[in-house]
Amino acid sequence: MEQIILGIDPGTTVMGYGAIKVEGKSMELLTIGVLKLSKLDDHYEKLSKIFDRTLSLIDEYEVQHLAIESPFFGKNVQSMLKLGRAQGAAISAALHRKIPITEYAPLRIKQAITGLGNASKEQVAYMLLQMFRLEAIPEYLDATDGLAAAVCHAFQMQYPVESRAKKSKNTKTGWSDFLKKNPHRIKK
Repeated sequence: MEQIILGIDPGTTVMGYGAIKVEGKSMELLTIGVLKLSKLDDHYEKLSKIFDRTLSLIDEYEVQHLAIESPFFGKNVQSMLKLGRAQGAAISAALHRKIPITEYAPLRIKQAITGLGNASKEQVAYMLLQMFRLEAIPEYLDATDGLAAAVCHAFQMQYPVESRAKKSKNTKTGWSDFLKKNPHRIKK
């Protein structure tokens, strides 16, 4: 079954986004880009632009899921507040269209794309460049961060945590189980 996922990296200066079409295990890039907001002085006008652009992407690509990067906890409270509002504006657009929303921590997104939770933005961008055969890494890495959120969600839909958790509960792993299954490997 075909699914369209919009991924967003929220921001009040630059909002990154990427939309993908997922069918089975194949993914197709529909769009990738940024919404530049640095020229706007009014914070509320920025939020309005985020809402409008998210809504237009949802409508244009007939999005069925929104995957959004959750704010990371920094030291600057004002920055966190602005970032949370930017995220809220994008989430509101999805709510307006009654689209399911899933938040992912930056560490989870990086881990899904590169296998490393502490990967750099450049490493994430490079992996996506390879995955989708992009000609070049976009000027703003916010774009690849938005795309990464969508890809992370696609992976999550294919391999839900719940099924992995059930599988790991049913499959004993550890030294004692290994030794029971491999008695010939024990040196006496």
